[in-house]
Amino acid sequence: MLITSIPQYIQGLTNAKLDLTTTNATVLYTAPSDADFNASVISSILVSEDSGNADTITVTVTNTAGAVFSLFHVKAVGASTTIELLTRDLILQSAEILKVTAATANRLHVVASIQEYAKTRISTSAVL
Repeated sequence: MLITSIPQYIQGLTNAKLDLTTTNATVLYTAPSDADFNASVISSILVSEDSGNADTITVTVTNTAGAVFSLFHVKAVGASTTIELLTRDLILQSAEILKVTAATANRLHVVASIQEYAKTRISTSAVL
């Protein structure tokens, strides 16, 4: 994500991982909410079915007002397969929450690849 009118710096690269052991909505990732934060870019959401049974997953974003937005509703995941949910980057603003829900417990694993952007350069190195 590049907005030329706003200075942005990669604050961090990370991934969020879950083994969906319940059928409850589970937080996969919460975008940082400090004052220097711009946004997070989710570049990939992989879902793997590991029990040999087809299943479904629901993915939502909750904004800071508590409103829930459906990204994938009862998305099919074939038996013993891995699917990529995103075809384009997904941008989360400060404090927005990415949640996932499995139709059946103990069948799905989810991994999201994430870039976090800040308004200021943050040095994480002891060498300057």
